[in-house]
Amino acid sequence: MGCSLSLLAAVLPEDRFDALYHSYDGGGVRINGPSIMARKSIGESSSVSANYYVDSISSASIDVVTSASRYHEERTERSLGVDYLRDNVTMSLGYTRSEENDYLANTASFSLSQDMFGDLTTVSMGYSRGWDTVGKRGDDAFAEDVARQNYRLGVSQVVSKNMLIDLGLETVTDEGFLNNPYRSVRYLDAGSALGYSREPEVYPRTRDSNAFSIKALYYLPYRASLSAGYRYFTDSWGIRADTYEIGYTHPTERRWIFDIRYRLYSQNHADFYSDLFPRQQAQNFLARDKELSTFSSAAVGLSASYELAPGTCSCIDKGALTLSYDRIHFTYDDFRDIRQGGVPGEEPFYDFSADVVQLYLSVWY
Repeated sequence: MGCSLSLLAAVLPEDRFDALYHSYDGGGVRINGPSIMARKSIGESSSVSANYYVDSISSASIDVVTSASRYHEERTERSLGVDYLRDNVTMSLGYTRSEENDYLANTASFSLSQDMFGDLTTVSMGYSRGWDTVGKRGDDAFAEDVARQNYRLGVSQVVSKNMLIDLGLETVTDEGFLNNPYRSVRYLDAGSALGYSREPEVYPRTRDSNAFSIKALYYLPYRASLSAGYRYFTDSWGIRADTYEIGYTHPTERRWIFDIRYRLYSQNHADFYSDLFPRQQAQNFLARDKELSTFSSAAVGLSASYELAPGTCSCIDKGALTLSYDRIHFTYDDFRDIRQGGVPGEEPFYDFSADVVQLYLSVWY
């Protein structure tokens, strides 16, 4: 018999504890650290959650080694959340604070979701506001503000007993100091031994972006499932991006669940981006951030999860241990690897691969 979608009225998130260790290694950047999350219900209509997340970052990326010195820093993030359930409506409030030695970020969020039409449709909307302070290592007087706003709208629809579709819209507005204070651009300079010189990046002080996404989940007769998704992104800096994802989940009778996934991303460059400008101050805005260039990435991921047998521990209802691995390859079409030397503007294009590993334990109690 096929596995059908469960049709349930709105419920609070379950009491749960998660412990995660994550690792990223690629392009001269290494990031690793733990994350701990706990959620607990208070009565039948509300619950609270807290999360603590740490990134230990060591960077000798191409941006760093070609224009600055490698660095090591630590970022800590703390989050608190409250959920309240009334009939078929769930309201959520959240606050997150992220700190590192040259960046401070605060974000407050509110979201609302409602089940309707016999619980076949869920409509959600959300808003978050961030206020950040950008610093600069070695310059205590440097402090710039960034204000961020995020608007979200989503619809989840049960199409049949085996199929679910999610639609999402997102609008983001950023205002303030939006570039990296350490990064510079390069321009042709016949008087330089390298054939080029550098000057600081200059970005617009506003950025508006919009994204639309669609995802479908289909349950197969033997308890497995297929998923597919697409996301389109556009912004006021001239970037257009497409993301395609597919996935397959396969459970076994021995409490194992295996996942395989593939993700493809591509974008064009920002209007004011160039790998090599023709002269100093060639235009009002200047960028050589590879993330604003024309590039693509392809990722393949595998996950294995083992469900702990009921009764393993008297203090928990159920649990799962999951190991996840992703291999990502980035290819840049107009960002050059100047470490290789050669005639300015004719160096090889840059590319690199990254490995992402996550190990986490989830416990419901």
